[in-house]
Amino acid sequence: MKKTITVFTPTFNRAYCLGQLYQSLLRQTASDFCWLIVDDGSSDTTKDLVAGWIAEQKIPITYLYQTNQGMHGAHNTAYAHIETPYNVCIDSDDYMPDDAIAQILAHLPQLEASDCAGMIGLDCDPQGKLIGTAIPEHWERGTLNDLYRKGVTGDKKVVLKTQVARQFPPYPIYPGEKLVPLGTLYLQIDQHYTWLYTNAILCVVEYQPDGSSNTILRQYKVSPRGFGHARLLRLRYPDSLANHFKQAMHLVSSALFSRDFSLLTKSSRPILTFLAFLPGCALHAYIRFKTR
Repeated sequence: MKKTITVFTPTFNRAYCLGQLYQSLLRQTASDFCWLIVDDGSSDTTKDLVAGWIAEQKIPITYLYQTNQGMHGAHNTAYAHIETPYNVCIDSDDYMPDDAIAQILAHLPQLEASDCAGMIGLDCDPQGKLIGTAIPEHWERGTLNDLYRKGVTGDKKVVLKTQVARQFPPYPIYPGEKLVPLGTLYLQIDQHYTWLYTNAILCVVEYQPDGSSNTILRQYKVSPRGFGHARLLRLRYPDSLANHFKQAMHLVSSALFSRDFSLLTKSSRPILTFLAFLPGCALHAYIRFKTR
């Protein structure tokens, strides 16, 4: 029987912690889901580990292997292969509360009756403490950017309609780089759709020392075209002058790291980008100093 939700997991050399997610999926109180694992070039025992789980036949699992493209490349592969109407990404070092799938399913009648792109729920740490803040109860729907603009903080968990994800271009792949910010897709979705808000906890987050959230300055340095792409998108869409100036500074820094000054000519805010040139050079120097 075809499932309703795909839980998809990009993974790279995370065999040591992937079992925690698997066990959480076995504990789900609702079974209307399948698991798609996108192995982004692992050289550890991930393939054999997953083969053993598939043989157990406890939950439907699809395993896809690809040469390393980075997290965004794994998302591209997932969106191209998902066969269910809804999907949610759970990272290899995170896991789901036992009722997470049931919580998502409970909101689907409301989602299906709306033109929302999907729903936004909460993350917590292993002790149950929220990552950031909850969403005010009287906020029923809006954009992802609305949440942060109005003072909500912390990573949130996105459940996405698969047909909406496919309306937008895949993340660009830049040779030699491993990261394009995943938020660029949600930023584009925000221009056309709203999201249903919920304070249901959908993911338990365990940040790894080698995770991208812990190495952001280095990522600015080694994936400058990916971040440049993100800065150009953010400059294109409405935001405060202060935020646009910050994006322009980062765009200058990305251009310097990539030695691709055509990034600057692509800016939709050329005057602001010109004014941000010297501060952007200072930011570039700071990142170089902190990552030497």
